[in-house]
Amino acid sequence: MQGRYAGTIVPLITPLDPTGTVDEQSVRRLVDHVHTEVTGLMPALTSGEGWKLGAGQWRDMVSHTVRHSRGLPVLAGIQLPDTASVVDRARTAASIGVDAVVVTTPFGKDVGQDAIVDHYKALRAATEVPIFLYNEEALSGNRIEYGTLLRICAEIPGIAGIKESSGDAAFTRRMAAAGTGIPVFEGWENLLADATGVDGFIGPLANLEPGLCNAMLGDPTPARQAEVNAVCERYGVFKDDWYRWVKKELHRRGVIASPAVRDEVAAV
Repeated sequence: MQGRYAGTIVPLITPLDPTGTVDEQSVRRLVDHVHTEVTGLMPALTSGEGWKLGAGQWRDMVSHTVRHSRGLPVLAGIQLPDTASVVDRARTAASIGVDAVVVTTPFGKDVGQDAIVDHYKALRAATEVPIFLYNEEALSGNRIEYGTLLRICAEIPGIAGIKESSGDAAFTRRMAAAGTGIPVFEGWENLLADATGVDGFIGPLANLEPGLCNAMLGDPTPARQAEVNAVCERYGVFKDDWYRWVKKELHRRGVIASPAVRDEVAAV
């Protein structure tokens, strides 16, 4: 881990060609497009359709990002349903040379808080790669409660940060003020003005307008929030399939060669 993470970290979209292959040159151009404004690169998370990628696509996206990172830390997203699968992929990520892995809870509405702690403890026991906690509910079907987050931060070494995507700004503020020493990042563009005290932002808008994301972090006023919201509406960032619309805009700008999404191509 390269110091304490802060600022804007970009959850990269995954550039795919029409055959389903990750387009390395588009990855390079995307990193070039954002690198002066961001503090880290996060491939294969939700904005990168990480839960939909085949194993080869995931490996290639992470490998290409590391290869073209231009000195930025690479935090690889892992979105798999069970602990054993996550451990296996984290070991692969470590062998590729990532700086951290970004990991959701196990999937399922019936996953309890003790099971969530055990999940991260098993990951820590299996690999030394630093861990970013990804607190969300849309994909996993559950979320990490406040007390559980504090417990994980206290009991498990090597927690590098928290991507707080609960959608509850009050919860995010509470976590940011908890004094754990672990940086907290807001995961929703529309909540940045309300999520005071966070260390940074991780969200899809950073693929398109990382400078605006930095401006929002530096000046989290209602007027700036209105500007961010308007840009997100313009580019489809608030849609359910936001990654599709972000890709369309990046393709229009000539950053990526194809706007293809995973559902339109083969898993490889």
